[in-house]
Amino acid sequence: MTDLAPLFDDAAALVTRCAQRGLMIATAESCTGGLIAGVLTEVPGSSAVLDRGFVTYSNEAKMEMIGVPGALIETHGAVSREVALAMAEGALAASRADLAVAVTGIAGPGGGSPDKPVGLVHFGIARKGQPTQHVEERFGPEESRGAIRLATVRRALAALSNFIDP
Repeated sequence: MTDLAPLFDDAAALVTRCAQRGLMIATAESCTGGLIAGVLTEVPGSSAVLDRGFVTYSNEAKMEMIGVPGALIETHGAVSREVALAMAEGALAASRADLAVAVTGIAGPGGGSPDKPVGLVHFGIARKGQPTQHVEERFGPEESRGAIRLATVRRALAALSNFIDP
């Protein structure tokens, strides 16, 4: 079980900043399985900021819920820059949100390969009217599954925070 308590302050700061600016957030989560939305909803008043969260763990969910093209997944793999960007843009399009963050990665302990090792996470960050951004992180493969997921949530909150003021 991933302990989200160390992220409560970051989540509260993000919720406050978004509320002050009238911004809503959507999440599209694969490797975190809803933890980003979960930590945001720990904050009182987050209902004014979090529009919805999509847990798109399977490829089918990515395609059906947020419109990620199947050909994109076939060509690049679910854990890729291209899919992370499509996930963020799809979450934005399928919601009332102004900002969206998407994460897809390999939390381990298995499932990695030389090209896509355990700890690899791709982030997509979208905002209406702005180019979608990509961030790639390679959290240590020696980290536990929980540590990789926690680091992913931390990085996602920071990415959203950096995208609030263009």
